[in-house]
Amino acid sequence: MTKTRALGRSTAVVLVGFGVVSGCGQADSGATPVASSSLASTTSVIKHVFVIAMENHDASEVYGDTTDAPFINNTLIPKYARSTNFNDDLALSLPSEPHYVWIEGGTNAFSDHTFTTDDDPSSSNSTDSTSHLVTQIKNATNGVTWRTYQEGLDSSTGSCPIHSSGFYAAKHDPFVFYQDVSGSPPSATSSYCESHHEPYSSFASDLAAGNVATYTFITPDLCHDMHGASGCPDSNLIQQGDEWLSSNLPAIITYANANDGAIFVEWDEGDKTLVMPFLAIGPGVKTGYTGTVRYNHSSILKSVEEILGLSTLSKVSSASDLSDLFVSGQFP
Repeated sequence: MTKTRALGRSTAVVLVGFGVVSGCGQADSGATPVASSSLASTTSVIKHVFVIAMENHDASEVYGDTTDAPFINNTLIPKYARSTNFNDDLALSLPSEPHYVWIEGGTNAFSDHTFTTDDDPSSSNSTDSTSHLVTQIKNATNGVTWRTYQEGLDSSTGSCPIHSSGFYAAKHDPFVFYQDVSGSPPSATSSYCESHHEPYSSFASDLAAGNVATYTFITPDLCHDMHGASGCPDSNLIQQGDEWLSSNLPAIITYANANDGAIFVEWDEGDKTLVMPFLAIGPGVKTGYTGTVRYNHSSILKSVEEILGLSTLSKVSSASDLSDLFVSGQFP
């Protein structure tokens, strides 16, 4: 998929890294990025945020399972911070899609549509709401930018991947359900959507070229996010996700440590309970810390807004931000 990609005036990165590089880009307008040594003008100690979206497990199923999740339990938890009180405020009966839409917009219920299914985006399964994170980023004047990397994109998904195909599930890509991103009705060739979506296979080369956004959202495919699907090579879902993280996070952490980054690894929903794992990783995070402050998906959104110098959406104003997981003075 060949397309023009938009980035902002930023250098520091937070989530994935294979070497120290400089950022690049112009304002988030859809223009071809131009190299720059300037930083996005956020005043936060944290200069970039990356979110990795995992799937469908309770905290009690992951924490302490050193057999299936040795990387999470033996490497990440002793060095960084976790929450034992990260809650799903939607009913267990609701599937993935409403949760992902919530992570982006602070709710699954809008004036024109309430998301309750896992259906692909369409004219009847999308919203015209502009009150969500990446539109805040688009409208910001401080140079912040966004991009999402979705594992498994190909010609059948569309460059704006509104069609589920193979191990890519549109329900795990929150942005395609917002019409100001994907079009009205959502289109596989929406130019704005295309310019902010990349297959995860492009991430390493983008990072090496310094072609990195301020806010990056990464969704592993169904075999790697602990969700599972028919045809995945292993039915041990937790192990598959842990192995994906162990292969991808070490270089990311190295880059975050060198560039004032923060990595949030979140699970969209639980399995039998409404309490999921949540990990915060980066140089400003408390070491070996277990937090008990009550969090939910709104906490991620509110925290990203604070870090990027954006206003707080009213829908998430009452949520706790993630500051308890950071050393004093290291958030936002």
